[in-house]
Amino acid sequence: MENTLETNLPMWFALSAPYRNEFKAQRLLNDAGVENFLPLSVKITTDNRGKKVRKVLPIVSNLLFAYTTRDNMKQIKLRAPFLQYRTHKVNGRNVPIIVPDSQMRQFMAICNTNSEKLIYLRPEEINLSQGTPVRVVGGLFDGVQGIFIKVKGARAKRVVVQIDGIAVATAEIEPQYIEIIKENK
Repeated sequence: MENTLETNLPMWFALSAPYRNEFKAQRLLNDAGVENFLPLSVKITTDNRGKKVRKVLPIVSNLLFAYTTRDNMKQIKLRAPFLQYRTHKVNGRNVPIIVPDSQMRQFMAICNTNSEKLIYLRPEEINLSQGTPVRVVGGLFDGVQGIFIKVKGARAKRVVVQIDGIAVATAEIEPQYIEIIKENK
């Protein structure tokens, strides 16, 4: 990971926009011409008058992703001090989390289907080590790779793709659309 940060190639940064500033951060990134992704879902809530209201809300509070170079990200953060890197410990140091492009594209492909049957999970809610690596061939999730597991509360197994702080489970997929990925040994 650290070697990735030494280059000035575009990469997916996991970012935090505290105090519900996700949409403000997304506008800032859009204005800077930076590809970004804010995982959203539609929630039906009730307002003060008892009327049902449809709201588009972030799936995970404060989380968004930006695809840009390290230098450009530094410049953006100077203009927006509220925008922070999400980090993890490497050799005792906090290092920005970089999501591999292929993994990010898989995650975005699932989230962008806007399927009401998607399930969003925290990583501690699932055990991916008990699943089978698979690829979806055909259908709405064609090309998505993930882990095929039973998700608590779901009737059938689902394909799960995980990135920093969030996992998304696809809608139930018919067995004929699942191809097991064999490990190279």
